[in-house]
Amino acid sequence: MIVWTVANQKGGVGKTTTVISLAGILAQRGKRVLLIDTDPHASLTAYLNFDSDKLDGTLYEIFQSVRPSTEMVSKQILKTKFENIHLLPATITLATLDRVMGNREGMGLVLKRALLQIREQYDYVLIDCPPVLGVMMVNALAACDRILVPVQTEFLALKGLERMMKTFEIMQRSKKDAFHYTVIPTMFDKRTRASLMTLKAIKDQYGQAVWDAVIPIDTKFRDASLLHIPPSIYAPHGRGTYAYETLLNYLDSLELLRVNEARR
Repeated sequence: MIVWTVANQKGGVGKTTTVISLAGILAQRGKRVLLIDTDPHASLTAYLNFDSDKLDGTLYEIFQSVRPSTEMVSKQILKTKFENIHLLPATITLATLDRVMGNREGMGLVLKRALLQIREQYDYVLIDCPPVLGVMMVNALAACDRILVPVQTEFLALKGLERMMKTFEIMQRSKKDAFHYTVIPTMFDKRTRASLMTLKAIKDQYGQAVWDAVIPIDTKFRDASLLHIPPSIYAPHGRGTYAYETLLNYLDSLELLRVNEARR
């Protein structure tokens, strides 16, 4: 089971779009995919046409138990209308975790423990994060094999990227293994000077950590979200879908390298 966390400490950079786009392509390739919505705003949950206020079980129940069983985790997972895509949904009550349970021992590893209970059931797990460093993001970062950091190609988004790098540095102090992360330039518009200059700044500053292609501006993303359909299913030949297919192939090659290095 491969676990990717999609995170950035800035909103509106394409986190949920990245999660749902990769999930759609993986599912179409026959992979069993679990999506986890850790954002109290529940954007990913809403994208897949679930009303978080009306659900019997969500990610919150897992955090209440701290050490959840396989049965307990499986009970909270929803089947979506798309083959091979399941969802562990969010709820607004996740916003209370930092205040109510933030100091409880072991709270930073709840999600990692939960995934260990169901590791044989899925090929990929994609975690959508809130844009705030707290219990949910800490759990998502601790549970994953690689962090995907979407960055909108405009200068204000660079600050969010800088904050993420500082977060990695802080968390690295309490983690044996190095964080594996990939920076993904998103919402790129080659017609604008701002996009071109920001992309150059990202590559100059973060070098090999940056994917060498981009996710372009594509109105098909918005159209797909309105219909609650993954972009790869709504617009299989769209330029946005093609870009995410290219990204997925790249990420899979990185995972193969990581696994081979771990075996040495």
